[in-house]
Amino acid sequence: MLDRLDQGTWPLNLVEEIYLFGSYIRGALEVGDIDVVVQHTTDERWKQESLNALFNGSDSYVTMRQALRGLRRGISFQFQERRTLEEEGFELLLLWRRGEPVALARQRLDAITPDPAAGRAPRDHVLPPYETIADLLPRPVRIDLHRLCTDGAATVSALPLPDAHPRSAAAAAHAEERWTSNSPLRRAATAALAYLESTGQVLDRVEVHGQYLHHGTTDDDIDCFVDLGWRYWRRVKRYLGDGQAWFEVLPATARKPLRALHITPASRA
Repeated sequence: MLDRLDQGTWPLNLVEEIYLFGSYIRGALEVGDIDVVVQHTTDERWKQESLNALFNGSDSYVTMRQALRGLRRGISFQFQERRTLEEEGFELLLLWRRGEPVALARQRLDAITPDPAAGRAPRDHVLPPYETIADLLPRPVRIDLHRLCTDGAATVSALPLPDAHPRSAAAAAHAEERWTSNSPLRRAATAALAYLESTGQVLDRVEVHGQYLHHGTTDDDIDCFVDLGWRYWRRVKRYLGDGQAWFEVLPATARKPLRALHITPASRA
């Protein structure tokens, strides 16, 4: 990540500060993810792409997240959250600030003392239904789910998602036409659709990762939004208010066991 920052290409030229927090800075020998806070400015290109993401219901930070970590996993980003985390009492370690040499950031990393007794930091805003898979949920998502559930607006359940294919010919054709046979997204989508179908859900009233399964469908016709990458998270409160559910696969992988969250309006539950 530091090497990428040093190159300074867009959008990394917008990054102003990088902080670390959590068990990594306490010297824990094993961590789920390295928790990283990114503070950044914006420019006209960023504003336009963020606006497009808002209208499309997608994550405006996909580009910056990929620019920072490439295809690697193991880093959990919090964007523009420094003040909030400090107010909540989290200890933050400055890693890098614009204008500083990357060599200084490496010295700060080297100064972290390994501590076998440190252990992993407990995750905040965790509810019992997803306690065992909390590491798979970005912290902002956990905060929103915790608030929705404690306010009585939603219920959430976590479940294993076995590989399966829906009986619906239209749903199966949608997945086949949209993704290649070895695509992790296809695997996740077909497993999610098969599960929902087994619960009695009419698949014509399901949207999958931004696309309807039936032509002529509108958002008002949808009972459940199937997500394969937090696409619907920022609009979930609106969907729940309209009596619609959200089904998130965590994550869409090629071989590892699939897990899912099923978030439903409290009135429907």
